[in-house]
Amino acid sequence: MARITRKELKTDKFALEVEHTVTFFEEHGKEILRYGGIVAVVVLLGGGFYVFRHRQAAAREAALSRAIEVQEAPVGPPPAGSTTISAFPTQQVKDEAATQVFNSVKNQYAGSTEATIAQYYLGSIQADQGKFSDAEKSFQAVAANGNDQYASLAKLSLAQVYYAEGKMDQGQKVFEDLMAHPTVFVSKEQAQVSMARVLIPIRPAEARKILDTLRNTPGAVSQVALQLYAQLPPQ
Repeated sequence: MARITRKELKTDKFALEVEHTVTFFEEHGKEILRYGGIVAVVVLLGGGFYVFRHRQAAAREAALSRAIEVQEAPVGPPPAGSTTISAFPTQQVKDEAATQVFNSVKNQYAGSTEATIAQYYLGSIQADQGKFSDAEKSFQAVAANGNDQYASLAKLSLAQVYYAEGKMDQGQKVFEDLMAHPTVFVSKEQAQVSMARVLIPIRPAEARKILDTLRNTPGAVSQVALQLYAQLPPQ
């Protein structure tokens, strides 16, 4: 299943909020001068609220970061000299710990971007465990409530879950929607590659047609297409 990387999760919310604050003063400068002391009090209160919001955002991001560290922790003996979080003895123990921390982020910060990302990770864990019905619900929730970027990533995983459940028509519709509405997280080519990958064992002729259109595409897409092409059964 596709996963969000640390790089993709990185956002500059602080800079965005500063930009909004500057815009407010630019648009309301005359009113601030006109009402003097009254507005000064409001500005101070607003500044306090801004600091509070920033701290809340920092707390959410820190909680999500800790959860991802659990998800990325190794299974088995930790590497020599490692300073990261301790390794887990088994995958099951790790999954239980990751599920707990992601559920904590999802419930404590409900409605936030961090909660949406935590829900996505929960879906990935469920899919890896073969709990496709639960994974389907998790990815559907992210697709419905997340912004366009995270929603597209959830749809990509949701389509693969549909195919794993034997819901071919539903999976195809999701892939086609992703191809028609690409995002920064999921390009048209990525959706095509993912669709071809799930089709190889069940509908190799359709997978071949998709890969034929990608084999000569410049860049990494063609390399992945050629790798998948080698997995196709002989004609």
